[in-house]
Amino acid sequence: MAPVSLSKLIKKRALMPMLCRLVSDLETSIIIEDVEGQLLMATDGAERLTQYSVTVAGEAIGRVYGSEKVAVIATLLSGMAESEVEKRALVSETLNKYKEITLLYEMVEKVSSCLDTKEVARLVIEEAERVIRLTSVSVFLLNKDTDVLELIAGCGQGQEVATTVERGVGIAGSVWASGRAEIVNDVENDPRFVSGEVKISSMMCAPLKAKDAVVGIIKIGSEQSVVYTAEDLKLFTTLASLAAVSIENASLYEQLKDAFYTTVYTLAETIEKRDPYTGNHTKRVMEYSLAIGRTLGLPEEEMTRLQLGAVLHDIGKIGVRDNVLLKQSALTDEEFEQIKMHAVYGEEIISGIAQLKSAVPGVKQHHEKHNGRGYPLGLKGDEIDITARIIAVADSFDAMTSNRPYRNGLSLDDAFEELRKFSGSQFDPEIVDAFFASDVMDAFFTANSRQKILL
Repeated sequence: MAPVSLSKLIKKRALMPMLCRLVSDLETSIIIEDVEGQLLMATDGAERLTQYSVTVAGEAIGRVYGSEKVAVIATLLSGMAESEVEKRALVSETLNKYKEITLLYEMVEKVSSCLDTKEVARLVIEEAERVIRLTSVSVFLLNKDTDVLELIAGCGQGQEVATTVERGVGIAGSVWASGRAEIVNDVENDPRFVSGEVKISSMMCAPLKAKDAVVGIIKIGSEQSVVYTAEDLKLFTTLASLAAVSIENASLYEQLKDAFYTTVYTLAETIEKRDPYTGNHTKRVMEYSLAIGRTLGLPEEEMTRLQLGAVLHDIGKIGVRDNVLLKQSALTDEEFEQIKMHAVYGEEIISGIAQLKSAVPGVKQHHEKHNGRGYPLGLKGDEIDITARIIAVADSFDAMTSNRPYRNGLSLDDAFEELRKFSGSQFDPEIVDAFFASDVMDAFFTANSRQKILL
């Protein structure tokens, strides 16, 4: 903190009249100078008889000259200067507290509804850039399988060269091992510095702790020499603490989400086990569908609906009798009507599960046709949910290219021709075009032959 200026202190509105009154009461004269000798006050007849220092924390900020009587004025000015320092310190502390509280409030508001670890890391980086002097930020999370910290997000100049941190290795590894945040204002001369670890001059590193265990670290740094202070570290560790809780919550959600998807996949695979000739059909339909969705640029929420719908599109077949579902010859009209009910059964099965409701349109409508001649509702064109239109193409393509007891699968060329033939009648033309333009085609052809297909 900058020293108190005696000149500014004396210029305060109430002080000068008080000094004049005090000099008059003491029946003396006085000369007051700042530490550089600049005259701040002098009364008539004043002489430099005796010098008394005006000090703050042992440091002189000015001098008072006069008789022994003016010693009380030097003491008064020193006391007022000390009070000014304390006032500044209190203001600074209050501002820092306000800054810290504001940071906490804004961070809580931003990350409270965020359930993705990488998005939480991005928000933390954004806040760090806003409130701390830095040129780079890096967030590492623990990979429990390998027991190393892996870089999940970072930005700025002086960015990480290494993408992993080992326990006890380098400055970051040391912070991981100790679990204590640190300031390092001369990175390259720190004995723990690992050549190539960072391209920064000054840094702060803090552990991300969840339930007293270090689950990651966050580092900030500056290419220019910056003297990070204890106040900077306090603000930084506050940010790290909040980030750790949010990341842990997001991680737990992701684990639950993975468990949920695993359960859904297992349920779908259970249905497939009833029909050995459709092995991995669900997986292929999901992969084709997601490839089409990526090509169309569907937003994340729609991609989630698409994934669930593709995985569960045949779940309703659990309600179809085995003698119909597993029949090895052509179906009668009555049997086909029973098969068609699987779309309705699918809706009935999953509509009661809140987490699966978004998949209902894909499950119920994936046998609707672009021209309105599909089932079960006879929807057409854009009346059909986008996920159902995508699943229809993916499902039909896989069905055409798969062997059945009563027929062999079509060749790729013939299956492609069928998609083109029925584009605009059975299938949405935009979806068919997206299928041919999708990255899934790379699994079928080399770049040259794929180009011929697109042409």
